[in-house]
Amino acid sequence: MSITMNAAVFRSKGADGAMESVTIDEPGPGEVIVEVRASGVCHTDAITRDGHMPFPLPGVLGHEGAGVVTKLGEGVTSLAIGDHVIMGWPYCGTCDACLKGEHRYCDLQGPGIVGGVRIVGPKAGECGYHAADGSALSGHFFGQSSFAQYALAQASALVKIDKDVPFEIAGPLACGFTTGAGAIFHTAQPKPGDTVAIFGAGAVGLAAVMAAVNSPMTTIICVDLNPERLELARSLGATHVINAREEDPVARIKEICGRTVTFAIDCTGVISVIEQAIDSIGKLGTAILIGGAPAGATFSVDHFGALHGKRIVGTLGGSGRSDVLMPTLIELWRQGRFPIDRLIKTFPFEQFNEAMHAGSAGEVVKPVLLMEGK
Repeated sequence: MSITMNAAVFRSKGADGAMESVTIDEPGPGEVIVEVRASGVCHTDAITRDGHMPFPLPGVLGHEGAGVVTKLGEGVTSLAIGDHVIMGWPYCGTCDACLKGEHRYCDLQGPGIVGGVRIVGPKAGECGYHAADGSALSGHFFGQSSFAQYALAQASALVKIDKDVPFEIAGPLACGFTTGAGAIFHTAQPKPGDTVAIFGAGAVGLAAVMAAVNSPMTTIICVDLNPERLELARSLGATHVINAREEDPVARIKEICGRTVTFAIDCTGVISVIEQAIDSIGKLGTAILIGGAPAGATFSVDHFGALHGKRIVGTLGGSGRSDVLMPTLIELWRQGRFPIDRLIKTFPFEQFNEAMHAGSAGEVVKPVLLMEGK
């Protein structure tokens, strides 16, 4: 048996997708079917569509999904039909990183995100998605392919949430908002008096701003080119903003702090900006890289300056465990301390191309698709 649904299918590099009838397998051992109610639209969806990540097309994208569990595979006891869930990143659960609670760095992280196939279970290496004519499609994008009415997901990757949490709030926590917040909470782990410069005021950067506000950091600087985004960052708690079109960010950061910052976080993936972020930290400072530069890109670092205890670290998806970080961010949202609702604009599912273009053009911080559902 299989399940027939509507899904956004992307067939060629750089081209818009089209709504198609798609079938997915019934859930196997350790799997569930989730009726997708909302899916955030992320920059990663756009760069994958454009061929900058090795997800084989044609396929179904989307990786910030939330919805309702409708079917359970054999052996699934952690969830029940009717549970509301956020779909997190898949992981094997047995490698060294997984056993340390660092699921984002699972040995199977690459194929789990962009392989287009299952990574665990008796059908590992197989895809459960097919076009109406029976031809194969890539699915399981970040373990979910949430630009669809239903998702075939790994039960262990799902995070159960309270049923009063709006799906449009829950969905984007699957990647973008947790990535920015986790960079602060997990990677930086700030101490009283620490300072931070956040380069990029998109969904990830603004989530980092909000997380920094919920930390002992005393100076929170946001750098961007868009004056409206900078004002938004200020309203969310940034103590200073810098328009990089008008000022030299590194010089201005040093002027604000009287020295370099403790942490610099790049959310852009732009090589020149990455180098500015690294230049804005000093002795024992840490540059945290989030933004995805094109494959094969390299950056330069002054060797002598790096000898003074500088650290350059990357972070994926906010690090740590989804089942700990996501509920924490929901509770902070409930308390008004992590107001991600201010960044969201919803679109009906059939306008997925428009939502992707709005996000890429910077017209919307976080587009969210709303699927039909009761």
